[in-house]
Amino acid sequence: MSRRVAVIDLGSNSARMAIFERTSRLGFYILGEYKMKVRLGEGAYENEGVLQADAMQKCLAAFIEFKKLITRYKVNKVLAVGTSALRDAPNSKTFINMVKKLGINLKVIDGDMEAYYGGFAASNLLFNLKEATTIDIGGGSTELAHIVNGKVVETLSLNVGTVRLKELFFDKKELKGLEAFIQETLNLVPKSFKCDNIIAIGGSLRAISSAIMQIKNYPLNIVHGFSYKYADFSDLIERISVAKTLELNQFPIKKDRYDTIRGGAYIFKKVVEFLGAKSVQTSGVGVREGVFLTNLIGKNAKFPANFNPSLKSVQDRFIVDARPNIAKFAKGIFEVLSELHGIDESYKKDLITASKLLNIGLKIGFYSKHTHANYIILSTLNYGYTHKQKALIATIIKLHGKKSLEGEEFLKLNELLPPAKSVIWLGFMLELARVLDEADTTNISFEFSNSTLQIYGLKDAIFVKDSVKKMLKPAIFAITFN
Repeated sequence: MSRRVAVIDLGSNSARMAIFERTSRLGFYILGEYKMKVRLGEGAYENEGVLQADAMQKCLAAFIEFKKLITRYKVNKVLAVGTSALRDAPNSKTFINMVKKLGINLKVIDGDMEAYYGGFAASNLLFNLKEATTIDIGGGSTELAHIVNGKVVETLSLNVGTVRLKELFFDKKELKGLEAFIQETLNLVPKSFKCDNIIAIGGSLRAISSAIMQIKNYPLNIVHGFSYKYADFSDLIERISVAKTLELNQFPIKKDRYDTIRGGAYIFKKVVEFLGAKSVQTSGVGVREGVFLTNLIGKNAKFPANFNPSLKSVQDRFIVDARPNIAKFAKGIFEVLSELHGIDESYKKDLITASKLLNIGLKIGFYSKHTHANYIILSTLNYGYTHKQKALIATIIKLHGKKSLEGEEFLKLNELLPPAKSVIWLGFMLELARVLDEADTTNISFEFSNSTLQIYGLKDAIFVKDSVKKMLKPAIFAITFN
């Protein structure tokens, strides 16, 4: 597969392009992301779906800019898809041919495929949910995908979107017919889509999640993976949906969302209530990532067991010196001291992940390497991890064996972290594993009895033994070498 792949997603409201770079066979990250508000569907919904000449020219200008970026980034492959506005338009081939002259093959996808791409991306790049229904609200349509055990099992596309509602109802101030229009549309949704867990996809829903994060003073500025209980913010979403344009400045929403956010909020509340959903997970990935992943691993496929593309990408880009024994030692220490530390078994996985990423800060510099690693993890370890996992992994690396969580950087993440005692224990075990790895041997084993951790296999490692003796232990116990 190509090293750099550009994926263009042309909707009714915006044209977006993401440039993916592969760091290994399955490791990848986003190298660049661009968005232009093109309003390809502007005026079409009042004219039987026919694309208007001005809208097509404005959209073509965006593709010309995308083509320049594709050349600049030396992209090897371009995948371009068009959604609601194009599939509704009887004159869609006119625009497709205009784009083809630029050397870009634009493929129109049907509503089910659009729903599939969003669901497929979310199922692979969000943390695992046994069952969930995605809601992807676009300018011309809203897509639903039902996910069960990581697989997209059912899809549906509804002809209701933010631009469509804006032109048919909000601009004309004909809100009386809006309720009936939405209800008639929702009657098409099978009961099988009803689910407690909702995955929110699309610009409008990310804007709502971002607003909630600001209101909560949330510690991470990362929308992908942010979750909330719908009941806690249903009133906020209701107020946004009925607000007048001049009233939207009372909400922490960017001005470029003012023209469509009300429609997005209105559709969202109606769909969530219809589905009976209780919790919302926000997805920063959608159609573009779905197109890329389908090209990378195949339709409805999964990554190999225990493989995470984000973790692999970070390792590929930032590991200077691979030290696999750190993870091995950390796992052994966690298990042998389990009766003493009493930490839930689920945190062992996070400790092992931290062990694999411990040295990524060296790529920036030796001094403050733990701070560098902390920043890289919080900024780039996006796919497949909850915010709590990211916060814990980054924190225990930055802690590097200290016995206190004092300091602004730790207090900021406090609401995402387990009890301080557990964090300190995990930080100690990670640091002990790192120190033991300095002996450059794999023949180290552990035993715990009579309040003593016995470490075997370090007969001549004087420097390592001395370093262990200086460590601050999180509890009263002895460490001996045999």
